[in-house]
Amino acid sequence: MPRVIVDVMPKPEILDPQGKAVHGALPRLGFSGITDVRQGKRFELEVDAADEATLAEIAKIAETLLSNPVIEDFAVRVEQ
Repeated sequence: MPRVIVDVMPKPEILDPQGKAVHGALPRLGFSGITDVRQGKRFELEVDAADEATLAEIAKIAETLLSNPVIEDFAVRVEQ
């Protein structure tokens, strides 16, 4: 059964307090060299078929339910 992945991330111009908190914690945990962190969401949808119609429907789902299009971008991809 094909799996479709929807990645949702804050738009670049939107502040990301969760990403900033992770970024701030990294040096305290001994990690260095990380210049920025952005935190998002990942949704995995199992579908009957990953054809064009299904992907268009999932894009509509992502736009209306899985993301807030005012402050978030999303990407839809098929995982092999």
